[in-house]
Amino acid sequence: MPQVEAWQKVFINGKQFPASLHDRFGCITCHGGKSGVDSMEAHEGVVREPDAQKACAPCHREIVTTDATSLHSTLAGYRTALYARSAPDKYPQIDQMMANHCNKCHTSCGQCHVSMPTNLDGGLLQGHDFKKIPPMNLTCTGCHGSRVNDEYKGENEGIPADVHWQKAGMACFRCHSEEQAHGALGEKKHRYDGPPTPDCRECHTDVKPGDGVEQHTEKHLELLACQVCHATTYKNCYSCHVAQQDGIPYYKIAKTVMDFKIGLNPLRSPERPWKYVVVRHVPIAPDDYEYYGKDLLPNYDALPTWKYATPHNIQRVTPQNQSCTNCHGNPDVFLTEKDLLPYEVKANEGVVVKEIPGF
Repeated sequence: MPQVEAWQKVFINGKQFPASLHDRFGCITCHGGKSGVDSMEAHEGVVREPDAQKACAPCHREIVTTDATSLHSTLAGYRTALYARSAPDKYPQIDQMMANHCNKCHTSCGQCHVSMPTNLDGGLLQGHDFKKIPPMNLTCTGCHGSRVNDEYKGENEGIPADVHWQKAGMACFRCHSEEQAHGALGEKKHRYDGPPTPDCRECHTDVKPGDGVEQHTEKHLELLACQVCHATTYKNCYSCHVAQQDGIPYYKIAKTVMDFKIGLNPLRSPERPWKYVVVRHVPIAPDDYEYYGKDLLPNYDALPTWKYATPHNIQRVTPQNQSCTNCHGNPDVFLTEKDLLPYEVKANEGVVVKEIPGF
């Protein structure tokens, strides 16, 4: 992403914005400040990031109401996982850590529809031109960039782009709906809580036994998530350490590994009935957050560190589906105990494949 210059952050398109609906309300309605005074006084009380309830809700009440409790706004999925590994008396330190290192990824209405995300240093989209459908390359991939974007667009060296991007140039919103982006969390605790959305077979309705694809047997379709056969190598991250330097919070990932692993389904349910799914390593170690206190993850083993995953690198033909023996009887593509670090063996007992499928 190119560096955003200071002048771009305040640039208003002199032709487009005055002709837009939002111009009718003026700058002060959303950003505060004063009118009829000199430039210094005019900017007193100006808010860079307007409050959605005050600025957006009067016209977009339903969306603002649901978005306030969406995963995009609350980061509840991260908090759910961290709390599960922690303990109630440790939650204040966990919350402090998240406030310093995670909360900048909270979205606001403006960060998707008017500017680039804060973690890209902001910068307006085309002169404060409000976008009903945000541009994928400036907003979605601003937060979902290093992993999802690189997988989807084929920017990991030697690994092709997802077929949906390569063949059709499909934007994020073709699969991920407005309802998902703004949807109220309700009883859900993370993004994989509930039925798969999107579901591959919503579009690929012709996938069934006898459809002419040799591997589409009844047993395969019953036991394997689509990604097991149709995803390829993807990024796995190990150990994210957080700290502060000169009062400025920072984090660093210890290492990343390009790999492909099939594990037992940790979220098996009637909605996700498959025995085998693709799993991805998440960057958490027992001592990751010790800057904020000792033993903040006393229940580290409560969740696996190899998690249910849906890589954005779908291919029609992949190494594992080119030959039966590339999967059956091949321990290299399955998650086994040899893939685990010593401190995470117990956490992944329900995910590792102890008996490699044969014929």
